[in-house]
Amino acid sequence: MADDPENSDQVEEEFSLVLGTHTSASATYFLMIADAALPTLDSESNIAGKNEDPVIPKVEVTQRMRVDGEREDECDPELWLRGHDKKGYGLSWSPFKEGYLLGGSQDLKICLWDVSAAPQDKVPNAMHVYEAHQSVVEDVSWHLNNENIFGSAGDDCQLMIRDGNFLRDPQRSAEMLVINYLSFNPHNGWVLATASSDSTVGLFDMRKLTAPLHVLSSHNGEVFQVEWDPNHETVLASSGDDRRLMVWDLNRIGEEQLEIELDAEDGPPELPFSHGGHNAKISDFSWNKNEPWVVSSVAEDNTLQVWQMAESIYREDDDLQAPDE
Repeated sequence: MADDPENSDQVEEEFSLVLGTHTSASATYFLMIADAALPTLDSESNIAGKNEDPVIPKVEVTQRMRVDGEREDECDPELWLRGHDKKGYGLSWSPFKEGYLLGGSQDLKICLWDVSAAPQDKVPNAMHVYEAHQSVVEDVSWHLNNENIFGSAGDDCQLMIRDGNFLRDPQRSAEMLVINYLSFNPHNGWVLATASSDSTVGLFDMRKLTAPLHVLSSHNGEVFQVEWDPNHETVLASSGDDRRLMVWDLNRIGEEQLEIELDAEDGPPELPFSHGGHNAKISDFSWNKNEPWVVSSVAEDNTLQVWQMAESIYREDDDLQAPDE
């Protein structure tokens, strides 16, 4: 999902969302563009009897595009990318090189395409095919500060970092459990996070993948996604099979908790918030980089939620300086 504010005033803010459906095998899949209208904090404070015309949050689908997996279907995309032999999971656009797209798949391959140089027949082959993983490639991700580096993770319990030279062996981690997702820190180029099948989030220094710098443990099931907050260097979120979306603050690691806060269900001090609004496994979530502390999340119960933590939870973290524009 992605977000982009279109308009804002004192009453409501409007954002755009990209949504993808995932239902039964016989159903048609769609890629959808939706507009979300959300009340501002000022308008919310007036809802309790002071505002006779409060803003009602709403999400409206404005565009729907059919997406099918076979070329014989009615789907008519701009391009069909050739290179993988089986279904895939991870995709990542290069933030530096226009048109560069990475893909990971069940065929153990990583493909790199340049869609800006696509042929007229609309079926470009991969520029490079990387074959280093010994099992399903669960995720791929471009580095956010170096145009030549990307990472991959898979069911072979390997986290790999490549410098873009397809002839050179990648840097490999020590063997771990299955890694479902990886995310580079947008503010610190050496740090990345992983989501693993053992219910943990691992923090790694890219220069030393043999062991994690720290492990975040509070999920009660497999962790499928982890994303850094684009506005705060030490904040990240993770989601998993336990229907929880957890927000972590690395600045709080090692902090002492007040005796009244020492509740096993509250988790460690670096876990200031756990969103429990979904009733099924969370499929995807996205930070809003234009509106700090706002998150959108979707789950397998066909729900979309757009939410923000209470100000009392993150107030002290707003002292953290966002990166210079």
